[in-house]
Amino acid sequence: MHFYQALQRNATVLPNTIGTSFKEREHTWKEIESRVATIANALTEIGAGKGTHIAILALNSDKYFECLNAIPWSGSVMVPLNIRWSVKENLYSLNDSECSILFYDDTFIEVAKELKIKCKNIKYMIYIGENSAPEGTLDYEELIANTSPIKPVKCDCDDLVGIFYTGGTTGFPKGVMLSHKNLWTSSICLISAMKINTEGERYLHAAPMFHLADIGISYGTVIAGLTQVFIPAFEPKAVVDTIQAKQVNHVLLVPTMVTLLLSEPSLETADLSSLKNIVYGASPMPEGILISAMEKMSSVHFIQAYGQSELSPLISILPAEYHVLDGEKSGKLRSAGQPGYCVNVEIRDTDGNILPTGEVGEIAACGPNVMLGYWKNEKQTQSTIIDNWVLTGDAGYIDEDGFLFLVDRVKDMIITGGENVFSAEVENTLSLHPKILESVTIGIPSEQWGESVHAIIRLNNNVKMTKEEVIAHCRENIAHYKVPSTIEFRVEPFPMTGAGKYKKNELREPFWQDKECSVN
Repeated sequence: MHFYQALQRNATVLPNTIGTSFKEREHTWKEIESRVATIANALTEIGAGKGTHIAILALNSDKYFECLNAIPWSGSVMVPLNIRWSVKENLYSLNDSECSILFYDDTFIEVAKELKIKCKNIKYMIYIGENSAPEGTLDYEELIANTSPIKPVKCDCDDLVGIFYTGGTTGFPKGVMLSHKNLWTSSICLISAMKINTEGERYLHAAPMFHLADIGISYGTVIAGLTQVFIPAFEPKAVVDTIQAKQVNHVLLVPTMVTLLLSEPSLETADLSSLKNIVYGASPMPEGILISAMEKMSSVHFIQAYGQSELSPLISILPAEYHVLDGEKSGKLRSAGQPGYCVNVEIRDTDGNILPTGEVGEIAACGPNVMLGYWKNEKQTQSTIIDNWVLTGDAGYIDEDGFLFLVDRVKDMIITGGENVFSAEVENTLSLHPKILESVTIGIPSEQWGESVHAIIRLNNNVKMTKEEVIAHCRENIAHYKVPSTIEFRVEPFPMTGAGKYKKNELREPFWQDKECSVN
Protein backbone atom coordinates (compact mmCIF):
# COMPACT_ATOMS: atom_id res chain seq x y z
CA MET A 1 0.00 0.00 0.00
CA HIS A 2 2.52 2.56 -1.20
CA PHE A 3 1.91 5.54 -3.47
CA TYR A 4 4.08 4.19 -6.28
CA GLN A 5 2.58 0.68 -6.35
CA ALA A 6 -0.20 1.55 -8.80
CA LEU A 7 2.35 2.81 -11.33
CA GLN A 8 4.43 -0.35 -10.92
CA ARG A 9 1.37 -2.52 -11.51
CA ASN A 10 0.34 -0.60 -14.63
CA ALA A 11 3.85 -0.95 -16.05
CA THR A 12 3.49 -4.72 -15.59
CA VAL A 13 -0.09 -5.38 -16.75
CA LEU A 14 -0.52 -2.43 -19.17
CA PRO A 15 3.05 -1.87 -20.40
CA ASN A 16 2.16 -0.67 -23.90
CA THR A 17 -1.00 1.24 -22.99
CA ILE A 18 -0.81 5.03 -23.14
CA GLY A 19 -0.52 6.25 -19.56
CA THR A 20 -0.16 10.02 -20.05
CA SER A 21 -1.26 12.38 -22.80
CA PHE A 22 -0.22 16.05 -22.80
CA LYS A 23 -0.74 18.09 -25.95
CA GLU A 24 0.96 15.98 -28.67
CA ARG A 25 3.18 14.00 -26.27
CA GLU A 26 2.24 10.53 -25.04
CA HIS A 27 4.00 7.91 -22.93
CA THR A 28 3.16 4.29 -22.18
CA TRP A 29 2.96 3.04 -18.63
CA LYS A 30 6.26 1.21 -19.10
CA GLU A 31 7.93 4.41 -20.31
CA ILE A 32 6.47 6.38 -17.40
CA GLU A 33 7.79 3.86 -14.87
CA SER A 34 11.27 4.15 -16.36
CA ARG A 35 11.15 7.96 -16.39
CA VAL A 36 9.85 8.11 -12.81
CA ALA A 37 12.46 5.62 -11.55
CA THR A 38 15.18 7.61 -13.32
CA ILE A 39 14.14 10.96 -11.87
CA ALA A 40 13.96 9.27 -8.46
CA ASN A 41 17.57 8.21 -8.87
CA ALA A 42 18.56 11.71 -9.97
CA LEU A 43 16.97 13.00 -6.77
CA THR A 44 18.92 10.52 -4.63
CA GLU A 45 22.16 11.54 -6.36
CA ILE A 46 21.68 15.13 -5.18
CA GLY A 47 21.00 13.98 -1.65
CA ALA A 48 17.23 13.33 -1.57
CA GLY A 49 15.76 10.46 0.40
CA LYS A 50 13.84 9.85 3.60
CA GLY A 51 13.35 13.13 5.39
CA THR A 52 13.83 15.23 2.23
CA HIS A 53 10.97 17.52 1.33
CA ILE A 54 10.54 18.42 -2.35
CA ALA A 55 8.20 21.11 -3.67
CA ILE A 56 6.44 21.43 -7.04
CA LEU A 57 5.31 24.77 -8.48
CA ALA A 58 3.90 24.24 -11.95
CA LEU A 59 0.81 24.06 -14.10
CA ASN A 60 -0.74 20.70 -14.99
CA SER A 61 1.36 18.45 -17.21
CA ASP A 62 2.63 14.90 -17.68
CA LYS A 63 5.89 15.96 -16.04
CA TYR A 64 4.00 17.17 -12.97
CA PHE A 65 2.43 13.72 -12.80
CA GLU A 66 5.84 12.08 -13.05
CA CYS A 67 7.17 14.29 -10.25
CA LEU A 68 4.29 13.29 -7.98
CA ASN A 69 5.38 9.68 -8.43
CA ALA A 70 9.16 10.16 -8.52
CA ILE A 71 9.30 11.98 -5.19
CA PRO A 72 7.85 9.10 -3.09
CA TRP A 73 9.77 6.62 -5.31
CA SER A 74 12.95 8.25 -3.96
CA GLY A 75 11.64 8.00 -0.39
CA SER A 76 11.14 11.76 -0.20
CA VAL A 77 8.07 13.83 0.72
CA MET A 78 6.07 15.79 -1.87
CA VAL A 79 4.97 19.38 -1.19
CA PRO A 80 2.74 20.67 -4.04
CA LEU A 81 2.58 24.48 -3.98
CA ASN A 82 -0.52 26.52 -4.69
CA ILE A 83 -0.19 28.12 -8.16
CA ARG A 84 -2.49 30.98 -7.19
CA TRP A 85 -0.64 32.03 -4.08
CA SER A 86 1.59 35.05 -3.85
CA VAL A 87 5.36 34.69 -3.58
CA LYS A 88 5.02 35.49 0.11
CA GLU A 89 2.52 32.68 0.71
CA ASN A 90 4.56 30.09 -1.17
CA LEU A 91 7.74 31.28 0.51
CA TYR A 92 6.06 30.68 3.85
CA SER A 93 5.15 27.12 2.79
CA LEU A 94 8.66 26.39 1.50
CA ASN A 95 10.28 27.63 4.68
CA ASP A 96 7.72 26.01 6.94
CA SER A 97 8.01 22.59 5.22
CA GLU A 98 11.82 22.86 5.02
CA CYS A 99 11.93 21.99 1.30
CA SER A 100 15.41 21.65 -0.18
CA ILE A 101 14.45 20.94 -3.83
CA LEU A 102 11.96 22.76 -6.09
CA PHE A 103 10.47 21.56 -9.39
CA TYR A 104 9.08 24.40 -11.51
CA ASP A 105 7.92 25.11 -15.08
CA ASP A 106 7.89 27.97 -17.60
CA THR A 107 5.02 29.82 -15.92
CA PHE A 108 6.96 30.24 -12.69
CA ILE A 109 10.50 31.00 -13.89
CA GLU A 110 10.57 34.48 -12.37
CA VAL A 111 8.76 33.37 -9.22
CA ALA A 112 11.22 30.48 -8.80
CA LYS A 113 14.17 32.88 -9.06
CA GLU A 114 12.71 35.00 -6.29
CA LEU A 115 11.92 31.97 -4.13
CA LYS A 116 15.48 30.65 -4.59
CA ILE A 117 16.92 33.95 -3.33
CA LYS A 118 14.55 34.28 -0.39
CA CYS A 119 14.34 30.61 0.67
CA LYS A 120 17.63 29.58 2.26
CA ASN A 121 16.62 25.89 2.41
CA ILE A 122 16.40 25.44 -1.40
CA LYS A 123 19.61 23.80 -2.63
CA TYR A 124 18.49 22.57 -6.06
CA MET A 125 15.95 23.72 -8.62
CA ILE A 126 14.76 21.42 -11.39
CA TYR A 127 13.14 22.84 -14.51
CA ILE A 128 10.22 20.79 -15.92
CA GLY A 129 9.18 23.21 -18.66
CA GLU A 130 9.22 22.80 -22.42
CA ASN A 131 12.28 24.91 -23.28
CA SER A 132 15.94 25.10 -22.23
CA ALA A 133 16.56 25.20 -18.50
CA PRO A 134 17.48 28.63 -17.10
CA GLU A 135 21.02 29.11 -15.82
CA GLY A 136 21.71 27.58 -12.45
CA THR A 137 18.87 25.09 -12.80
CA LEU A 138 18.93 21.34 -13.40
CA ASP A 139 17.16 20.25 -16.57
CA TYR A 140 14.53 17.52 -16.10
CA GLU A 141 15.02 15.84 -19.48
CA GLU A 142 18.80 15.96 -19.18
CA LEU A 143 18.56 14.21 -15.81
CA ILE A 144 16.50 11.46 -17.45
CA ALA A 145 18.96 11.14 -20.33
CA ASN A 146 22.01 10.91 -18.07
CA THR A 147 20.74 8.84 -15.16
CA SER A 148 19.67 5.21 -14.67
CA PRO A 149 16.44 4.03 -13.02
CA ILE A 150 16.35 2.65 -9.48
CA LYS A 151 13.97 0.50 -7.48
CA PRO A 152 11.63 2.33 -5.08
CA VAL A 153 13.14 3.23 -1.73
CA LYS A 154 11.57 0.99 0.91
CA CYS A 155 9.13 2.67 3.23
CA ASP A 156 6.23 1.88 5.55
CA CYS A 157 2.64 2.49 4.50
CA ASP A 158 2.26 4.84 7.49
CA ASP A 159 5.27 6.92 6.46
CA LEU A 160 4.75 10.55 5.50
CA VAL A 161 4.29 10.86 1.72
CA GLY A 162 3.19 14.48 1.35
CA ILE A 163 2.56 17.80 3.05
CA PHE A 164 -0.43 19.59 1.56
CA TYR A 165 -1.05 23.16 2.59
CA THR A 166 -4.59 24.32 3.20
CA GLY A 167 -6.15 27.00 1.06
CA GLY A 168 -5.11 29.84 3.29
CA THR A 169 -8.53 31.43 3.68
CA THR A 170 -7.61 32.31 7.26
CA GLY A 171 -4.21 33.28 8.59
CA PHE A 172 -1.14 31.30 7.58
CA PRO A 173 -1.73 28.03 5.74
CA LYS A 174 -1.39 24.77 7.65
CA GLY A 175 0.59 21.83 6.34
CA VAL A 176 -1.53 18.66 6.34
CA MET A 177 0.65 15.54 6.69
CA LEU A 178 -0.63 12.48 4.81
CA SER A 179 0.72 8.94 4.61
CA HIS A 180 0.80 6.41 1.78
CA LYS A 181 -2.10 4.59 3.47
CA ASN A 182 -4.11 7.80 3.78
CA LEU A 183 -4.04 8.43 0.02
CA TRP A 184 -4.59 4.79 -0.91
CA THR A 185 -7.73 4.31 1.17
CA SER A 186 -9.27 7.62 0.16
CA SER A 187 -8.61 7.05 -3.57
CA ILE A 188 -10.03 3.53 -3.57
CA CYS A 189 -13.19 4.77 -1.84
CA LEU A 190 -13.68 7.40 -4.53
CA ILE A 191 -13.19 5.24 -7.61
CA SER A 192 -15.55 2.63 -6.18
CA ALA A 193 -18.37 5.11 -6.76
CA MET A 194 -17.31 5.93 -10.32
CA LYS A 195 -17.94 2.43 -11.72
CA ILE A 196 -14.93 2.66 -13.99
CA ASN A 197 -14.38 0.30 -16.90
CA THR A 198 -10.61 0.39 -17.15
CA GLU A 199 -10.38 -0.61 -20.79
CA GLY A 200 -9.22 2.48 -22.63
CA GLU A 201 -10.83 5.01 -20.31
CA ARG A 202 -9.33 8.46 -19.77
CA TYR A 203 -9.26 10.98 -16.92
CA LEU A 204 -8.78 14.70 -17.59
CA HIS A 205 -6.76 16.88 -15.22
CA ALA A 206 -8.67 20.16 -15.54
CA ALA A 207 -8.52 21.12 -11.87
CA PRO A 208 -5.10 22.19 -10.54
CA MET A 209 -2.87 19.23 -9.76
CA PHE A 210 -1.49 20.72 -6.56
CA HIS A 211 -4.89 20.30 -4.95
CA LEU A 212 -5.76 17.12 -3.10
CA ALA A 213 -9.13 16.86 -4.85
CA ASP A 214 -7.32 16.22 -8.12
CA ILE A 215 -4.53 14.17 -6.55
CA GLY A 216 -7.08 11.94 -4.82
CA ILE A 217 -9.18 11.14 -7.87
CA SER A 218 -6.14 11.03 -10.14
CA TYR A 219 -4.43 8.46 -7.96
CA GLY A 220 -7.63 6.44 -7.86
CA THR A 221 -7.81 6.45 -11.66
CA VAL A 222 -4.14 5.40 -11.84
CA ILE A 223 -4.98 2.43 -9.61
CA ALA A 224 -7.71 1.59 -12.13
CA GLY A 225 -5.28 1.94 -15.05
CA LEU A 226 -6.85 4.99 -16.70
CA THR A 227 -4.89 7.17 -19.13
CA GLN A 228 -4.09 10.56 -17.59
CA VAL A 229 -4.88 13.51 -19.89
CA PHE A 230 -3.68 17.02 -19.01
CA ILE A 231 -4.48 20.63 -19.84
CA PRO A 232 -2.23 23.25 -18.21
CA ALA A 233 -5.09 24.98 -16.41
CA PHE A 234 -8.86 25.16 -16.41
CA GLU A 235 -10.30 27.08 -19.32
CA PRO A 236 -13.86 26.23 -20.42
CA LYS A 237 -13.18 25.94 -24.13
CA ALA A 238 -10.00 23.92 -23.53
CA VAL A 239 -12.03 21.47 -21.43
CA VAL A 240 -14.66 21.07 -24.14
CA ASP A 241 -12.08 20.76 -26.91
CA THR A 242 -9.96 18.23 -25.01
CA ILE A 243 -12.92 16.04 -24.10
CA GLN A 244 -13.79 15.84 -27.77
CA ALA A 245 -10.29 15.49 -29.18
CA LYS A 246 -9.01 12.94 -26.68
CA GLN A 247 -12.26 11.13 -25.90
CA VAL A 248 -12.13 11.86 -22.20
CA ASN A 249 -14.40 9.76 -19.96
CA HIS A 250 -13.99 11.34 -16.52
CA VAL A 251 -13.20 14.80 -15.17
CA LEU A 252 -13.15 16.55 -11.80
CA LEU A 253 -14.55 20.09 -11.66
CA VAL A 254 -15.15 22.38 -8.72
CA PRO A 255 -18.54 24.16 -8.73
CA THR A 256 -17.12 27.45 -10.03
CA MET A 257 -15.68 25.55 -13.00
CA VAL A 258 -19.06 23.96 -13.71
CA THR A 259 -20.63 27.44 -13.66
CA LEU A 260 -18.10 28.73 -16.20
CA LEU A 261 -18.45 25.61 -18.35
CA LEU A 262 -22.20 26.12 -18.64
CA SER A 263 -21.56 29.59 -20.08
CA GLU A 264 -19.13 28.28 -22.72
CA PRO A 265 -20.73 28.75 -26.19
CA SER A 266 -19.04 25.68 -27.70
CA LEU A 267 -20.76 23.46 -25.14
CA GLU A 268 -24.02 23.79 -27.10
CA THR A 269 -22.67 21.97 -30.18
CA ALA A 270 -19.90 19.91 -28.64
CA ASP A 271 -19.80 16.12 -28.94
CA LEU A 272 -19.40 14.99 -25.34
CA SER A 273 -20.55 11.43 -26.00
CA SER A 274 -17.33 10.01 -24.51
CA LEU A 275 -17.82 11.77 -21.17
CA LYS A 276 -19.28 9.47 -18.52
CA ASN A 277 -18.65 11.17 -15.17
CA ILE A 278 -18.23 14.68 -13.85
CA VAL A 279 -17.04 14.47 -10.26
CA TYR A 280 -17.56 17.72 -8.38
CA GLY A 281 -16.53 18.85 -4.94
CA ALA A 282 -14.15 21.12 -2.96
CA SER A 283 -17.04 23.54 -2.24
CA PRO A 284 -20.86 23.37 -2.17
CA MET A 285 -22.61 23.16 -5.54
CA PRO A 286 -25.59 25.56 -5.72
CA GLU A 287 -28.69 23.54 -6.55
CA GLY A 288 -29.66 25.75 -9.47
CA ILE A 289 -26.27 25.32 -11.13
CA LEU A 290 -26.35 21.55 -10.60
CA ILE A 291 -29.83 21.20 -12.11
CA SER A 292 -28.81 23.34 -15.08
CA ALA A 293 -25.70 21.21 -15.61
CA MET A 294 -27.73 18.01 -15.42
CA GLU A 295 -30.13 19.38 -18.03
CA LYS A 296 -27.46 20.64 -20.44
CA MET A 297 -25.33 17.50 -20.11
CA SER A 298 -28.07 14.94 -19.68
CA SER A 299 -25.96 12.00 -20.84
CA VAL A 300 -23.28 12.66 -18.21
CA HIS A 301 -23.34 11.16 -14.72
CA PHE A 302 -22.68 13.59 -11.87
CA ILE A 303 -20.95 12.41 -8.69
CA GLN A 304 -20.39 14.56 -5.64
CA ALA A 305 -17.35 14.00 -3.43
CA TYR A 306 -17.21 15.85 -0.13
CA GLY A 307 -14.03 15.99 1.87
CA GLN A 308 -11.16 17.90 3.42
CA SER A 309 -7.40 17.79 3.13
CA GLU A 310 -7.28 16.50 6.70
CA LEU A 311 -9.16 13.38 5.50
CA SER A 312 -7.04 12.69 2.39
CA PRO A 313 -9.59 14.14 1.31
CA LEU A 314 -12.69 11.95 1.07
CA ILE A 315 -15.51 11.95 3.64
CA SER A 316 -18.68 11.11 1.70
CA ILE A 317 -19.94 10.41 -1.83
CA LEU A 318 -23.25 11.06 -3.56
CA PRO A 319 -23.29 8.58 -6.48
CA ALA A 320 -24.80 9.28 -9.88
CA GLU A 321 -28.02 7.37 -9.21
CA TYR A 322 -29.09 9.96 -6.62
CA HIS A 323 -28.67 12.84 -9.04
CA VAL A 324 -32.33 12.71 -10.06
CA LEU A 325 -35.31 15.00 -9.56
CA ASP A 326 -37.98 12.29 -9.31
CA GLY A 327 -38.30 8.60 -8.56
CA GLU A 328 -37.51 6.57 -5.46
CA LYS A 329 -33.92 7.88 -5.23
CA SER A 330 -34.87 11.53 -5.51
CA GLY A 331 -34.71 13.94 -2.58
CA LYS A 332 -31.00 13.47 -1.91
CA LEU A 333 -29.68 15.91 -4.49
CA ARG A 334 -28.79 18.52 -1.91
CA SER A 335 -26.97 16.03 0.28
CA ALA A 336 -23.27 15.21 0.27
CA GLY A 337 -24.10 11.52 0.06
CA GLN A 338 -23.19 8.76 2.47
CA PRO A 339 -19.84 8.21 4.18
CA GLY A 340 -17.22 6.59 1.96
CA TYR A 341 -16.04 3.06 2.60
CA CYS A 342 -14.01 2.84 5.83
CA VAL A 343 -15.20 6.30 6.92
CA ASN A 344 -17.40 6.89 9.96
CA VAL A 345 -19.25 10.18 10.40
CA GLU A 346 -20.88 11.74 13.48
CA ILE A 347 -22.65 15.02 14.20
CA ARG A 348 -21.53 16.64 17.45
CA ASP A 349 -22.59 19.60 19.54
CA THR A 350 -20.18 22.19 20.98
CA ASP A 351 -19.50 19.93 23.98
CA GLY A 352 -18.59 16.94 21.81
CA ASN A 353 -21.86 15.05 22.38
CA ILE A 354 -23.25 13.02 19.47
CA LEU A 355 -26.47 14.57 18.17
CA PRO A 356 -29.51 12.56 17.05
CA THR A 357 -30.70 12.17 13.47
CA GLY A 358 -31.72 15.43 11.83
CA GLU A 359 -30.05 17.82 14.27
CA VAL A 360 -27.43 20.28 13.04
CA GLY A 361 -23.97 20.24 14.56
CA GLU A 362 -20.30 19.94 13.65
CA ILE A 363 -19.35 17.08 11.32
CA ALA A 364 -16.70 14.71 12.68
CA ALA A 365 -15.10 11.90 10.66
CA CYS A 366 -12.91 8.92 11.47
CA GLY A 367 -11.09 6.26 9.44
CA PRO A 368 -7.74 5.18 7.94
CA ASN A 369 -7.83 8.40 5.90
CA VAL A 370 -7.32 10.63 8.97
CA MET A 371 -4.18 12.73 8.53
CA LEU A 372 -1.02 12.17 10.53
CA GLY A 373 -1.40 15.74 11.80
CA TYR A 374 -0.40 19.29 10.95
CA TRP A 375 3.28 19.80 10.16
CA LYS A 376 5.05 21.42 13.13
CA ASN A 377 1.72 22.38 14.71
CA GLU A 378 0.94 19.99 17.52
CA LYS A 379 -1.45 22.41 19.23
CA GLN A 380 -3.67 22.68 16.15
CA THR A 381 -3.41 18.92 15.60
CA GLN A 382 -4.66 18.19 19.10
CA SER A 383 -7.62 20.55 18.72
CA THR A 384 -8.57 19.06 15.32
CA ILE A 385 -8.05 15.32 15.94
CA ILE A 386 -9.83 13.98 19.03
CA ASP A 387 -9.39 10.22 19.59
CA ASN A 388 -8.67 9.80 15.84
CA TRP A 389 -11.80 11.79 14.91
CA VAL A 390 -11.30 14.87 12.76
CA LEU A 391 -13.46 17.87 13.69
CA THR A 392 -14.14 19.31 10.25
CA GLY A 393 -15.42 22.77 11.13
CA ASP A 394 -18.39 22.09 8.84
CA ALA A 395 -21.96 22.18 10.08
CA GLY A 396 -24.44 19.56 8.94
CA TYR A 397 -26.85 16.79 9.83
CA ILE A 398 -27.50 13.14 8.96
CA ASP A 399 -30.96 12.06 7.82
CA GLU A 400 -32.79 8.83 8.58
CA ASP A 401 -31.19 7.14 5.55
CA GLY A 402 -27.63 7.98 6.59
CA PHE A 403 -27.17 10.78 4.06
CA LEU A 404 -25.03 13.69 5.15
CA PHE A 405 -26.36 17.20 4.51
CA LEU A 406 -23.94 20.10 4.70
CA VAL A 407 -25.39 23.28 6.09
CA ASP A 408 -22.34 25.57 6.17
CA ARG A 409 -18.89 26.14 7.51
CA VAL A 410 -19.28 26.63 11.24
CA LYS A 411 -17.33 29.89 10.91
CA ASP A 412 -19.56 31.05 8.06
CA MET A 413 -22.75 30.81 10.08
CA ILE A 414 -24.49 34.16 10.51
CA ILE A 415 -26.17 34.83 13.88
CA THR A 416 -28.84 37.49 13.41
CA GLY A 417 -31.24 38.36 16.21
CA GLY A 418 -30.50 35.05 17.92
CA GLU A 419 -31.31 33.04 14.79
CA ASN A 420 -28.68 30.93 13.00
CA VAL A 421 -28.50 31.58 9.25
CA PHE A 422 -26.32 29.28 7.19
CA SER A 423 -24.95 31.18 4.22
CA ALA A 424 -24.97 28.11 1.98
CA GLU A 425 -28.77 27.89 2.30
CA VAL A 426 -29.21 31.49 1.15
CA GLU A 427 -26.70 31.01 -1.69
CA ASN A 428 -28.52 27.89 -2.79
CA THR A 429 -31.80 29.79 -2.94
CA LEU A 430 -30.21 32.58 -4.96
CA SER A 431 -28.75 30.04 -7.41
CA LEU A 432 -32.27 28.97 -8.37
CA HIS A 433 -33.04 32.36 -9.96
CA PRO A 434 -32.29 32.28 -13.71
CA LYS A 435 -30.76 35.79 -13.74
CA ILE A 436 -28.16 35.03 -11.06
CA LEU A 437 -24.80 33.60 -12.11
CA GLU A 438 -23.25 33.24 -8.66
CA SER A 439 -23.53 34.71 -5.19
CA VAL A 440 -21.83 34.92 -1.82
CA THR A 441 -23.64 35.51 1.44
CA ILE A 442 -21.86 36.98 4.45
CA GLY A 443 -22.72 38.43 7.84
CA ILE A 444 -22.13 42.15 8.29
CA PRO A 445 -22.44 44.31 11.44
CA SER A 446 -25.91 45.32 12.58
CA GLU A 447 -26.60 47.48 15.65
CA GLN A 448 -30.07 46.00 15.98
CA TRP A 449 -29.43 42.33 15.22
CA GLY A 450 -25.70 41.87 15.88
CA GLU A 451 -25.26 40.60 12.33
CA SER A 452 -27.38 40.97 9.22
CA VAL A 453 -27.46 38.93 6.04
CA HIS A 454 -25.66 40.55 3.12
CA ALA A 455 -25.76 39.04 -0.40
CA ILE A 456 -23.16 39.83 -3.05
CA ILE A 457 -24.45 38.85 -6.48
CA ARG A 458 -23.07 38.47 -10.01
CA LEU A 459 -25.68 38.35 -12.77
CA ASN A 460 -25.66 36.47 -16.03
CA ASN A 461 -24.56 38.42 -19.07
CA ASN A 462 -26.93 41.00 -20.52
CA VAL A 463 -29.56 40.82 -17.78
CA LYS A 464 -30.72 43.33 -15.19
CA MET A 465 -32.16 42.67 -11.78
CA THR A 466 -33.36 44.84 -8.94
CA LYS A 467 -32.80 44.36 -5.24
CA GLU A 468 -36.55 44.06 -4.87
CA GLU A 469 -36.57 41.09 -7.27
CA VAL A 470 -33.89 39.36 -5.21
CA ILE A 471 -35.77 39.87 -1.97
CA ALA A 472 -39.07 38.69 -3.47
CA HIS A 473 -37.40 35.54 -4.79
CA CYS A 474 -35.85 34.78 -1.41
CA ARG A 475 -39.09 35.38 0.52
CA GLU A 476 -40.75 32.74 -1.63
CA ASN A 477 -38.17 30.12 -0.71
CA ILE A 478 -36.68 30.73 2.73
CA ALA A 479 -37.69 32.09 6.14
CA HIS A 480 -37.90 35.86 6.52
CA TYR A 481 -34.91 36.09 8.89
CA LYS A 482 -32.73 34.38 6.24
CA VAL A 483 -33.61 36.86 3.50
CA PRO A 484 -30.73 39.26 2.75
CA SER A 485 -31.20 42.63 4.42
CA THR A 486 -28.75 44.24 2.03
CA ILE A 487 -27.78 43.35 -1.52
CA GLU A 488 -24.74 44.25 -3.58
CA PHE A 489 -24.33 43.63 -7.32
CA ARG A 490 -20.83 43.09 -8.69
CA VAL A 491 -19.37 42.62 -12.14
CA GLU A 492 -15.88 41.51 -11.22
CA PRO A 493 -15.27 37.85 -10.20
CA PHE A 494 -15.19 36.98 -6.52
CA PRO A 495 -11.78 36.37 -4.92
CA MET A 496 -11.07 32.66 -4.70
CA THR A 497 -8.55 30.30 -3.15
CA GLY A 498 -6.45 27.99 -5.31
CA ALA A 499 -9.04 25.29 -4.63
CA GLY A 500 -11.82 27.35 -6.19
CA LYS A 501 -13.46 28.38 -2.92
CA TYR A 502 -14.69 31.91 -2.33
CA LYS A 503 -12.51 33.95 0.03
CA LYS A 504 -15.34 35.05 2.28
CA ASN A 505 -12.87 36.50 4.76
CA GLU A 506 -11.77 39.05 2.14
CA LEU A 507 -15.38 39.92 1.33
CA ARG A 508 -16.24 40.31 5.02
CA GLU A 509 -13.19 42.29 6.03
CA PRO A 510 -14.23 45.78 4.81
CA PHE A 511 -17.45 45.56 6.81
CA TRP A 512 -15.79 44.43 10.04
CA GLN A 513 -12.85 46.82 10.22
CA ASP A 514 -12.66 48.35 13.68
CA LYS A 515 -15.59 46.20 14.79
CA GLU A 516 -15.61 43.82 17.74
CA CYS A 517 -16.46 40.73 15.69
CA SER A 518 -13.34 39.17 14.18
CA VAL A 519 -13.07 38.17 10.54
CA ASN A 520 -12.87 34.37 10.17
